[in-house]
Amino acid sequence: MFTTRPEIAGTFGVVTSTHWLASSVGMAMLERGGNAFDACVASAFTLHVVEPHLVGPAGEVPGIFYSARTKQVEVLCGQGPTPAGATLEHYRAQGLALIPGNGLLATVVPGAFDAWMILLRDHGTKSLREVLEPAIHYALRGHPMMPRVSNTIASLKDFFETHWPTSAAVYVPKGAVPQAGRLFCNPALAGTWTRLLAEAEAVGGDRVRQIEKARQVFYRGFVAQAIDRYAAGNEIMDESGAPHRGVITGDDMARWSASYEAPLQYQYQNMTVAKAGPWSQGPVFLQTLALLKHTGIADLQAQDPLFIHLLIEAMKLAFADREAYYGDPEFVDVPMSALLSDDYSRERSRLIGERASNELRPGVIPGYEAQVERVNATLQRLSQPNTEGAIVSAMDRANPILSAKRGDTTHIDAIDRWGNMITVTPSGGWLQSSPVIPELGFGLNTRAQMFWLEEGLPGTLAPNKRPRTTLSPTFVFKDGAPYMVLGTPGGDQQEQWQLALFLRHLHHGMNLQQAIDTPLFHTQHFPSSFYPRGRKPGNITIETSVGQRVLDALRQRGHQVEEAPEWSIGRLTAASRDPDGLLHAAASPRLMQAYAVGR
Repeated sequence: MFTTRPEIAGTFGVVTSTHWLASSVGMAMLERGGNAFDACVASAFTLHVVEPHLVGPAGEVPGIFYSARTKQVEVLCGQGPTPAGATLEHYRAQGLALIPGNGLLATVVPGAFDAWMILLRDHGTKSLREVLEPAIHYALRGHPMMPRVSNTIASLKDFFETHWPTSAAVYVPKGAVPQAGRLFCNPALAGTWTRLLAEAEAVGGDRVRQIEKARQVFYRGFVAQAIDRYAAGNEIMDESGAPHRGVITGDDMARWSASYEAPLQYQYQNMTVAKAGPWSQGPVFLQTLALLKHTGIADLQAQDPLFIHLLIEAMKLAFADREAYYGDPEFVDVPMSALLSDDYSRERSRLIGERASNELRPGVIPGYEAQVERVNATLQRLSQPNTEGAIVSAMDRANPILSAKRGDTTHIDAIDRWGNMITVTPSGGWLQSSPVIPELGFGLNTRAQMFWLEEGLPGTLAPNKRPRTTLSPTFVFKDGAPYMVLGTPGGDQQEQWQLALFLRHLHHGMNLQQAIDTPLFHTQHFPSSFYPRGRKPGNITIETSVGQRVLDALRQRGHQVEEAPEWSIGRLTAASRDPDGLLHAAASPRLMQAYAVGR
């Protein structure tokens, strides 16, 4: 099969990410004797600089990793919770029906920095300076700006200059939009990391003490103090059409820390897939596999219209359960064992018919009938699709602000010669999500937009609660041994594109690059996790390169087919390790920025 680029293969190490500079920085860490965890952390800080429209230092990250030393697979939880002041009463008092997708009200505790620090402390080998220096270099000396970043800034220039002048000062210097392909610098961000590094190194030469000091500086020192002052002292325009202050405080940051937890796992044929828990959408991947076990999909070819139909319909059912059940397990009782059980999945799979469904059909677990009814009633009331399929509250119709340029996400996979493996999906804190805090050179995240302002739902807003994030890396065991790491940006599409890659690799024998290059598709049938929570019943969005025969066949089955240009969907990356130590890696050619490196 033709591929756009070779699948990388080697034995020393591989790093694949959504930007070639980040992949190269990660590989440099391996070349200097570091391990996969060092590579991942250095790559992540580089992404903050070179993909600021997709991720920032105040964002969040879930990760899944295998340590060759401990022989364990763990989830790294860098998803910060809501502030203590994030109450239903406060947000309702602002006259909101939904939490805006930009500005300050949607900010949760920045989780990624602490996650990177505990990963580096517990599993890495490099110093704080070594993993930060590449990011400082690109922020201070410049990096070639990608066309998509320049275009995003151009579309927001007027809004920045009118409403977010601190962002205009960084991204529209002297009133000029930075040119694609030219060097762009963020000296304020470089200054933040330089100051943090100086304060960390002041404790002496011990690597662990420096990392602990960096955590203190970010969550209790000058970084937290700047965030506290900015959120309390500024009313910021957001897409609700009105300015609002943030509720995040320095105390919220000081009380939180990143953590490790056990993953959810599900066996499908000889593969065992590990995902983060239901505070993420990760279990959707597992539920879809549980449904597909009862459909005969393994016998179909990758571009058979029936293969695509079965996968789409199974995902519709799994995502409906996401809406009805998923939430932070510290606040919500999520019946994951029942949702993944063979009896439940077999019964649910019978709903997959010959024709596409236009209904949102969550299953009903005994004891959860009232909860499912409340979810259905809320979605019926608040999720009325308009002609574009977007949910628009009466308040939003009255106050349209066209500032919201939806951000996306990044991804990194890394494997080293010792067998350490990690997959992470950093996101949040986009340049278009929240104004730049002048002293820091970056803005805040907006992950709280995934909560509902309705009582009694798994995703109801509450203080100190993790939002049900869309960020969802995937770890795979093969015949019981650590085998593959994969992921992608894409919000609600992350599970969908990853499932296509996984099934093509397993059922059709495609290598990683082939599985990525084959035409991609997804559905927007269920409510979006992002403001304004739109849905398109019966939708399938699919690259036209799949061919007219397939497009016609899907329409005949009742799918609302939305044709996407070829090479326009998804930014998948993946890496794997064979039992003999041979490593593989691949990255999507779509958008022409993801890259896999290795030797």
